[in-house]
Amino acid sequence: MLKTLSLVLPVLLPSWRFFQTIEPSPRVQWTVLSQGGVALGDWQEFRPRPVAIPVVQMLCRLFWNARRNDALFVVSCAERIAENPTPHSINEITRRILDDLEQGPANCHVSAAQFRLVFMSRDETGISQDILFLSTPFPVAGAAPR
Repeated sequence: MLKTLSLVLPVLLPSWRFFQTIEPSPRVQWTVLSQGGVALGDWQEFRPRPVAIPVVQMLCRLFWNARRNDALFVVSCAERIAENPTPHSINEITRRILDDLEQGPANCHVSAAQFRLVFMSRDETGISQDILFLSTPFPVAGAAPR
């Protein structure tokens, strides 16, 4: 019984020393581009968190929250890109942005999309954004060729 308790106790009361350092995660922002390569709108946060969640939905999310798990994977890819950009991490974020664009309203003027990684920090003038990575534009499915 004591052996079982010694195995379960670290799970119930995790050590704060699990993480060596705690740093802010980069935010993924995206925009769509016209055929001329001009941004058609402002940069938007990729899958922003909801402001409020009903209690029933919060309880269901304790057991099943695939969308949040996917968002955590995107954050993991963004952190890897910030440290050392790899084609795999860039392709994973690109694929998810394209999936979201396909589900959104169609726009015939959209030719490509682009994403960037941004660190948000507070300073004496307010909140500042430092751009860590800017992807190359990638074509949007169903768009006219450039």
